[in-house]
Amino acid sequence: MAEAVDGAALSPAWGLPFLGLLLSIALMPLLAGRLWHHHDGKIAAGWTLLLLLPFAATFGPEVAAAEVWHVLATDYIPFITLLLALYTTGGGVLLTGRLVGTPAVNTTLLGVGTLAASLMGTTGASMVLIRPLLRANAHRARRTHSFVFFIFLVSNIGGALTPLGDPPLYLGFLKGVGFFWTTTHLLAEFLFCAGLLLAVYWLIDSWMWARERPAAVAAEEAAYQPLRIQGWANLGLLAGIVGLVLLQGLWQPGKVTVLGLPIGLEQLVAVAGFLGITAASVRLTPRALREANGFTWGAMAEVARLFAAIFLCMAPVLAILKAGEAGAAGPLVALASDEAGRPIPWVYFWTAGGLSSFLDNAPTYLVFFNLAGGDPQALMGPGAATLAALSCGAVFMGANSYIGNAPNFMVKAIVEEQGVRMPSFFGYCAWAVAFLIPTFILATFVFFR
Repeated sequence: MAEAVDGAALSPAWGLPFLGLLLSIALMPLLAGRLWHHHDGKIAAGWTLLLLLPFAATFGPEVAAAEVWHVLATDYIPFITLLLALYTTGGGVLLTGRLVGTPAVNTTLLGVGTLAASLMGTTGASMVLIRPLLRANAHRARRTHSFVFFIFLVSNIGGALTPLGDPPLYLGFLKGVGFFWTTTHLLAEFLFCAGLLLAVYWLIDSWMWARERPAAVAAEEAAYQPLRIQGWANLGLLAGIVGLVLLQGLWQPGKVTVLGLPIGLEQLVAVAGFLGITAASVRLTPRALREANGFTWGAMAEVARLFAAIFLCMAPVLAILKAGEAGAAGPLVALASDEAGRPIPWVYFWTAGGLSSFLDNAPTYLVFFNLAGGDPQALMGPGAATLAALSCGAVFMGANSYIGNAPNFMVKAIVEEQGVRMPSFFGYCAWAVAFLIPTFILATFVFFR
């Protein structure tokens, strides 16, 4: 726990509740599905208590309470209110008409979503486009692969081009990295990985389409209707969310103390704005439109309770990482620099990326940003290769597991709510090993040697 306790003094044992929580998310849906789906919040809370009770006994109840408040106020509440606003407004945009999930249509939807993610965030793009993709493929017998690649591309890689796209880059923006630095320095890596994955997806979907294409599909194709957008007010509210995100980077009037913790006034304004936009979306969107969109609050509630436990349980792990070579993760941290102390870009790509696969990618980015020196001007100049590698690792490899980036889990929950079976935790990781890891290996040789 980073603020009141030195991460160098923490042993790896403090990471066991986080490991237990990850294993619960991974295994319990397979081994005890009914128990997990009815009591996932209680199980997650149990792992959290297994961290907090020993922590309070070791460092004192006041320190434990302060750490919990710090995590909730500075990390979880801003995160979950932004996610709530994006989820609510995205679920209020309805694309009507009829698309048929042919390989060309599906690839186009994934491509559009990948580009849109850098403008409205990976969460916003995911929420707007996942339901049209579900409807377009409702007649398909083989469709799981489409939603897996949707997570790869729209929920992760697509957010690489601006600080609006993904939380790690937003943190870099707050630290002084130029707004368009990622646009100019990550464009080639983005096009390489996204283009390769879209091509692979088109080949897979074409093969599956050829195997299953029944006469009923041809009839649906003949009944094609052009798309139209309903819920324009929510698109305006999405623009308001983008504005609030930008506000936090451009307007920093100082801090106010809330329950003993200094918090930036701009952050409080943004949280209030996100809640206000959520309320406005609920009020302005007709219930019939949300029903037609298949919108429910279940996916959002599941993400909210699980990520509350994830944020709290991963706090000591991040504190150990922040301690650098003085902490229990010292050998891992030492690998990131050569004998002269210079950062090694490909190591930053894989180390930050590997941790971002299972830890929240935003604080992981911040840890390695500081490990690389923490000076935005130096990192944008002589250290540009390191910053690019770090940025790509944190954004791209958030796709390696369901918990690497919040939209991953949210998309999974929405798809399963609609009756489509998604891979298990390890099953999804197997997809990532099969398609993402080879892509990232190629990217390493092309960009990060």
